[in-house]
Amino acid sequence: MKRNRIVINFDKQSSPARGVGSLPRSSRGGVGKVLALIAALLVLLVCGVAGGGYLWWRHYQNGPAYSLAVLVDAVQRNDKQTIDAVLDTDKIAADFVSQIRARVPASALWASQVDVSRLPPKVKDTLRDQLVKQLQQLTDVAAGKPFVIIALAVPRFADIKQNGNTSHAAVTLQDEQIQLTMVATGDHWRVTAVQDDKLARVIAQAMVNTLPLNGGRIQDELQRQLNDLQNRNR
Repeated sequence: MKRNRIVINFDKQSSPARGVGSLPRSSRGGVGKVLALIAALLVLLVCGVAGGGYLWWRHYQNGPAYSLAVLVDAVQRNDKQTIDAVLDTDKIAADFVSQIRARVPASALWASQVDVSRLPPKVKDTLRDQLVKQLQQLTDVAAGKPFVIIALAVPRFADIKQNGNTSHAAVTLQDEQIQLTMVATGDHWRVTAVQDDKLARVIAQAMVNTLPLNGGRIQDELQRQLNDLQNRNR
């Protein structure tokens, strides 16, 4: 029986597969240049974004929104030193006295007995404690959050209008709105006035309780008008 033979001709070279390895050297050099150009553009883009972000952050640190973020973070951490650096308690208390006099007619009778520049320490302590307590409650969502997140979130909740070295911020949190007045002091901003009905009533009550004994008639009238004011705001 005759066997069939299979003969393979090794002398005949098959055509190489088309691929990157088969590209001419000049073509490979052109692809490398394009990739290098793309990489350089990406590096420039990243550097530009990083540089722009850094400049924006430095500018943001000099504004009132950043100081509000510092205050919120300090309140949540109960950092008393930082809180006192942002809150000007003396000026806030003096402004509250003006608010109370405007809202409660009988407080005009009290004007001669109250030195706004020398409010009793108890009133100032009450103001500070109540303000910090309310801020803690309103900003509890910021508890445990990184400071950068807090700083970036502040513009969402505060409508800030700046006029030179003075800013007015309408802060809306948990369906409550607080009006803040801030003044530039050195490289940061301080809160010098707060408009909030709840705090005004608390401070007014604290001030009434500090009246001297010989002011009984005035004290009674102030208490009556404060009770009426509280009933109207409910």
